[in-house]
Amino acid sequence: MSLSIWFVCAAVLQQSTMDDRFKQLSERYVNESPAFSPVHATTLGDHRFDSQLDDLSSVARDRTRRFHQQMLQALKTIDREQLSRANQVDYALLSDRLNANLWELETLAEWTWNPLLYTELTGSAVYGLMAREFAPLDRRLSHVADRLEQFPRLFQQIRELLEPQRVPRIHAETAVKQNRGVLNILDNMVQPHLEQLARSERKRLLTAMQEARNTVEQHQQWLENQLLPNASGDFRLGQDRYDQKLRFTLQTPLTRAQIRQRAESELARVRGEMYRISKPLYLKQYPFTQFPENPTPAYRQAIIRACLEMAYRDVPERGQIVAVAKQSLLLTTRFVKDKDLVTVLPDPLEIIVMPEFQRGIALAYCDSPGPLDVGEKTFYAVAPLPAHWTDLQVESFLREYNIRSIHDLTIHEAMPGHFLQLAHSNRYPGKLRAMLASGVFIEGWAVYAEQMMATEGFLNGDPLMRLIALKWYLRGIANALLDQAIHTEGITRDQAMRLMMHDTFQEEREAAGKWVRAQLTSAQLSTYFVGYLEHVDLRQEAEQAWGADFQLRDYHDRLLSFGSPPVKYVRALLMEQDVPE
Repeated sequence: MSLSIWFVCAAVLQQSTMDDRFKQLSERYVNESPAFSPVHATTLGDHRFDSQLDDLSSVARDRTRRFHQQMLQALKTIDREQLSRANQVDYALLSDRLNANLWELETLAEWTWNPLLYTELTGSAVYGLMAREFAPLDRRLSHVADRLEQFPRLFQQIRELLEPQRVPRIHAETAVKQNRGVLNILDNMVQPHLEQLARSERKRLLTAMQEARNTVEQHQQWLENQLLPNASGDFRLGQDRYDQKLRFTLQTPLTRAQIRQRAESELARVRGEMYRISKPLYLKQYPFTQFPENPTPAYRQAIIRACLEMAYRDVPERGQIVAVAKQSLLLTTRFVKDKDLVTVLPDPLEIIVMPEFQRGIALAYCDSPGPLDVGEKTFYAVAPLPAHWTDLQVESFLREYNIRSIHDLTIHEAMPGHFLQLAHSNRYPGKLRAMLASGVFIEGWAVYAEQMMATEGFLNGDPLMRLIALKWYLRGIANALLDQAIHTEGITRDQAMRLMMHDTFQEEREAAGKWVRAQLTSAQLSTYFVGYLEHVDLRQEAEQAWGADFQLRDYHDRLLSFGSPPVKYVRALLMEQDVPE
């Protein structure tokens, strides 16, 4: 054997050794981390812990902390440069997630001040067992009983953890509204199936359900009479905590200042494009109009608003939003297939009324199966209009969610947005990457899908559809501006409402809801805009590099084949570039 061949063989062997070590470490994370949250494990599709409920004690937190610290120490013994390109990506993802989890546990410490963590936890504890048929019904019902029997311990821990003086009032108010949502799940998803159980097990479940109702009602009284009156925390994170959370969430080289600069630039550009699209629409209705050569901002605003009003005339009935979404899904799916935009996978999708414990933050969401439950049903959940809304509030909401807006929402949440993208993502063979998915890639793809469908001619190139799609993109821009302004700049409600209602043409109900959401969340609202920018930049780069060989369906299928890591890693894999650290 020549010396050069020996060196090549040694290098290959060394890489193989490092890859094997990383594989063992990643398998440890996949196998051991779900145990720290049995409820989350169920949503992941890991059903080893379906009979258990999360332990919120200090002992459990210490155990979680030690695990993350040990994993980070083990990662440091692996030479990233000697890993395969795919493993270099996963190494970076795991390192970021471990550091982010430790920071959230030790510095952000939401477990002391965010009661919505617990309304989500208790609702998901039952919903995650009943929503999908991953196991026989009697076994899932038995595990519901197992978890309900642990509710008294869990709710006691919640009350011991939450510090009222640190809880923001808006979080307490929302928790009061959401807490009883788990009881609706019991009524709608568990109660109808009791006869499927043997007598003894049915009796056990009924007893557990009654005890759970008592426990939830006791907690409701505590929320209303103890937490809410004393909730005095600040919902604003402040610059230091916000910037750190933004870095962990976005995993992008863009700084907060750069995100703001690009958002303000895009805001001006998109409003200009909306005016250009609006002029012929307005002229068609008012043919003798003479547009000024240099229109004032107020004039542009009026013309755009007048054309948006044309779209607002086509609205669903108050109780028909879910039905319209179902029809929209048929239209968007047919268009994607006819235009051959991306491979449509055969995974099942069901449009449902949003469970009550999930309401109050967004109108709709995509609930895809966990990465370990590939092929299970996906839910496109749509919230009904609140019964207490006035006719004026209903009108405002339905103007915002007119028929074309519901089409755009369906594109975002389902086809070819979240549902289709995550169906592709869950087919990536590596479990670790599936568990460490990037919200920026996921939300960015969904916003990209909205604009791509409009530019490809959805609804026969309807200019009003294009106008509505751009209005929705303005919402993503406003989300990013509002997200950082609320947590670092002290923006007031009036200032936020002007940004949303005037600058980005949102209706009052949508803007009011987003103001609440922006107080309840941090960094997540920036994922839409930043992710979209990264997807657009990557597509432009691919078009330039591939030239005449660029085919949209091939590009999309390859883009989605790597799972859902941050776009910077997809760029490296897709364009055969060095994997960034």
